[in-house]
Amino acid sequence: MVKPLTFKGDKKPKKRKRATAAAEADPADAPSPADNDNDTDNAAPASRRLKAAKASNEEDQEDPASDDSWVSADAVTDISGPIMFVLPSDPPSALACDANGKVFSLPVENIVENNPSTAEPHDVRQVWVANRIVGTEHFRFKGHHGRYLSSDKFGMLTATSEAVSPLESFVVTATADTPGTFQIQTLRDTYLTIKEVTPTTKKGCEVRADAEDVSFDTTLRIRMQARFKPRLKASREEKAREKISRRELEEAVGRRLDEDEVKRLKRARREGDYHEVLLDIKVKSKHDKYS
Repeated sequence: MVKPLTFKGDKKPKKRKRATAAAEADPADAPSPADNDNDTDNAAPASRRLKAAKASNEEDQEDPASDDSWVSADAVTDISGPIMFVLPSDPPSALACDANGKVFSLPVENIVENNPSTAEPHDVRQVWVANRIVGTEHFRFKGHHGRYLSSDKFGMLTATSEAVSPLESFVVTATADTPGTFQIQTLRDTYLTIKEVTPTTKKGCEVRADAEDVSFDTTLRIRMQARFKPRLKASREEKAREKISRRELEEAVGRRLDEDEVKRLKRARREGDYHEVLLDIKVKSKHDKYS
């Protein structure tokens, strides 16, 4: 399931914490031991609760599932989730659609020095959700309004269809001589392309799907959210697995650990020999107990 789209810089919703919220607003308003002698959480100093809240927020920020940064797709297998088609126009523009399903090009505002590999959407109309059609090598692209990108027999692009047919199916191929760029091909073997600006398209280039040959005008980049990129996702999940607290390590060993033992076990989790080192420390603990 695709999570609601977020843009870089958007404020993330904060988890509500009753005691810490009160302490952050005004430490004097936070519950005190006098309010409830049996509540050990209220007996903790406000500074300790604030520290715990800060640690929780940092953990949320490091959660791979909340990564809203945008990266370039390097291969066809990367393409999944919210994406942005960066067209080969000058200046760079993106494929967009409005609520009525009209497809057009929209200039990219979030970009560094007009480099298409840094483009990020500033408007939800520039965002499409990419999915591979089950059992095929074809892709479908859903607009922000829930309708699919479609190309008719004349190469006219629209986004008004609620279902997927051959008209809403596309083949994505990587450009052989330009890494990180792609061709979007219809099932009629024509390519998505841009046309020169005409008097009727003064605000940007015209986008069609009637090119019969690969050219610069059919070569585009695909930007995507980092959390959906397989290699980045796997790397972050691996890092998340490496994280372990001192308390968890001590529970695994069955006793309190000194700093050197904690560092040794954490290093072992990173290097892949955690269980061997854990067993070694457990054996050492038994020897120390009966020596």
